Amino acid sequence: MASLTSSLTARIGPDRVLTAREDILPYGFDGTAILRQLPACVVFPRGAADVSAVLKIAREHRAPVVTRGSGTGLSGGSVPLPGAVVLCLVKMDRILEVDTANLTLRAEAGAITQKIYDAADAVGLFYPPDPGSMKISTIGGNVAENSGGLRGLKYGVTRDYVMGLEVVLADGSICWLGSKCVKDVAGYNLRDLFIGSEGTLGVVTQVLLKLLPKPAARQTLLATYTAMDAAAETVSAIIAAKIIPCTLEFLDQKTLRCVEDFAKVGLPRDAAAILLVETDGHPSAVADEADAIEKLCRAHGASSVRRAATAAEAAQLATARRSAFSALARLRPTTILEDVTVPRSELAGMIRAVEVIALKHDLNIATFGHFGDGNLHPTILTDERDAAEMRRVELALADIVTATLERGGTITGEHGVGLAKKPFLKRQLGDASYDLLRLVKKSLDPDGFLNPGKIFD
Repeated sequence: MASLTSSLTARIGPDRVLTAREDILPYGFDGTAILRQLPACVVFPRGAADVSAVLKIAREHRAPVVTRGSGTGLSGGSVPLPGAVVLCLVKMDRILEVDTANLTLRAEAGAITQKIYDAADAVGLFYPPDPGSMKISTIGGNVAENSGGLRGLKYGVTRDYVMGLEVVLADGSICWLGSKCVKDVAGYNLRDLFIGSEGTLGVVTQVLLKLLPKPAARQTLLATYTAMDAAAETVSAIIAAKIIPCTLEFLDQKTLRCVEDFAKVGLPRDAAAILLVETDGHPSAVADEADAIEKLCRAHGASSVRRAATAAEAAQLATARRSAFSALARLRPTTILEDVTVPRSELAGMIRAVEVIALKHDLNIATFGHFGDGNLHPTILTDERDAAEMRRVELALADIVTATLERGGTITGEHGVGLAKKPFLKRQLGDASYDLLRLVKKSLDPDGFLNPGKIFD
């Protein structure tokens, strides 16, 4: 271990290698919080050349390497193994280029997602992916997990905006995958292979992103329901009417009450559920869509529909939705934010299933999520110090996954597999697809030292 850290210190510099227990402690867990393990050291590279050197040194010492950004992940994807080298990219945080001629932005992997959005916004452009942690999460982490967000229904997820990647492979070689070309079908699409790979195939050090023109107008609506099924039916009706809003979010009663206590934006505490809907685009199209959405909400049982009168009010409502996790986290010592996705037609049934599972295991579970794309976040409010309760949590999580797969869903819509969902992956994929994943891993990382134990053993 001393030989490993001394080699890293000699190559990267003593000010960029942490070894003391009190210094490395914060790098032993991620946003899942309940999964904790201490690494051997934490290294802060300056660029791809440093990353390459670290991988070569770690490989020589047979030490696993776990790449990390801000540590906001919710699947245990950046939790290190004991004796691992944590490769933390947060100091590689520059936005290298905003190309208005080609509508692209190039940034280092440690650049904060919000800063990327702001850099595009400053020149009248738009970077749509907006994970809930965007004020602190890094773009490299977003790529590693293929992060989604509130705007995923209309605009898609991180994968849809990655045009190119700089990647350091397990042997230390540095590759560039992709280009600024709108059309590029030269060879295998290796770029997409690394998106969502959770640091198990290589280390992403730079990202080339596609930007869009900024929407000229937006309108936010808040629809209130006395029955959850009516909210789900409204979502189906909106999509059936060929309206694709920018966001179409759902909060159940437990969540909205917590959010209102936390944010105080005037949410109806007695509602069974609310839908937060945003439409954007050309001003006349936005006005027409907002009118149509309001009519559909009322026709399908909304007790009230409120339109944000100003941009400030719209921002306040969006911020309230983004605060759902923080608001719920105030209730119990431990908050477990789950992530499953089902076909939209199965939403109401899935929410009812979560309610039954909560009663079965005597747990407090609130549910919110991206109703427009079927992505739900059942959130378990618990206490990790209570061993008996945590056992019930494990059983409930297994039941939630079973209910999801029975409805043709997926075990993760945006948080990734990591450690948290690893036990369930084979059930979803089947033997042949699962073995194919392992074959890809073996091909690119034959020694198995890049983020070992994540996605599969």
